[in-house]
Amino acid sequence: MLVSGVDESLVVTERAEELCLELARLKAQAVVTRLSPGTDQRTLVIGCDSVLAFDGEILGKPADAADATRRWLRMRGRSGVLHSGHCLVDVAAGRRAEAVASTTVHFADISDDEIAAYVATGEPLAVAGAFTIDGLGGPFVERIEGDPGTVVGLSMPLLRRLLAELDLRITDLWTTVAPGGQTVEPLGNVRS
Repeated sequence: MLVSGVDESLVVTERAEELCLELARLKAQAVVTRLSPGTDQRTLVIGCDSVLAFDGEILGKPADAADATRRWLRMRGRSGVLHSGHCLVDVAAGRRAEAVASTTVHFADISDDEIAAYVATGEPLAVAGAFTIDGLGGPFVERIEGDPGTVVGLSMPLLRRLLAELDLRITDLWTTVAPGGQTVEPLGNVRS
């Protein structure tokens, strides 16, 4: 996995879907430009970015612990929509497919002490919307409506559809074992 290093503050828009897709596009392109030219294996790059739409605001990563606490005080017992932009680039073919997956997240009505304890872990400072479902924040999400992968940051159903747009199948990504026990990756490199 390569980190894109994209400065997310450079993209400004009032539409959550537009923001996460543009950031995903920029992240994918930043990684593509860092790859060695002329590779003989097929390389796929996927850029992803997520934002939470809540009360008419776009919530990316909180600025600090105080910001994360303020967010949780507002979000508890309520719902928001997590949007995750995906941009898949087939480097050798020079083609890309992109889309946004959206999932409604219903937050638990957690106590002030639970908010303080969660923010103190540092986890909410590194993620869009100041929460996770696959980490310590999982117990604070009552339910979701949609694909859990969208909330984690990579929607596998959406990835499957994007691959199809590039004339690939999800099964093309699966690692197989060749005779003699050697691991073979059908597409070569897959990078995110």
